[in-house]
Amino acid sequence: MQNKIIEIVDSINTSQVFSELSDAQSGGICVFIGTVREFTQGEAVVSLEFETYKKMALKEMDKIAVEATEKWNLNKVIIRHAVGLKVIEDPVVVVGASSAHRDACFEACRYLIDSLKETVPIWKKERFENKQVWVSAHP
Repeated sequence: MQNKIIEIVDSINTSQVFSELSDAQSGGICVFIGTVREFTQGEAVVSLEFETYKKMALKEMDKIAVEATEKWNLNKVIIRHAVGLKVIEDPVVVVGASSAHRDACFEACRYLIDSLKETVPIWKKERFENKQVWVSAHP
């Protein structure tokens, strides 16, 4: 599939996502951007740190993109995740889909982020004022 962007990056530029997903055959584009939030379970977050096994992560991200494209007949797909140290409000993940109709891209976008969080080997360390904790949200 040539209409997909699958990347592990140091930083995410959210302003380029529309042009990457835009397609003459698409009547809908849906994007989810995950960012670093200020509080987790009532505790102030200082920063997050992401690590990955890049080769395996890219392979799994590609698999998710192909599955979504086949299931919802998508025109374009993007899955991009940042690694390294991120501070409050930094974007850390962007997933998106474009399709002929809105229902397909809405459903596909939800599938992309949920599948990424369930199966892609990306690990998150939450840093607080007095401690840091590895979160086991990823395999």
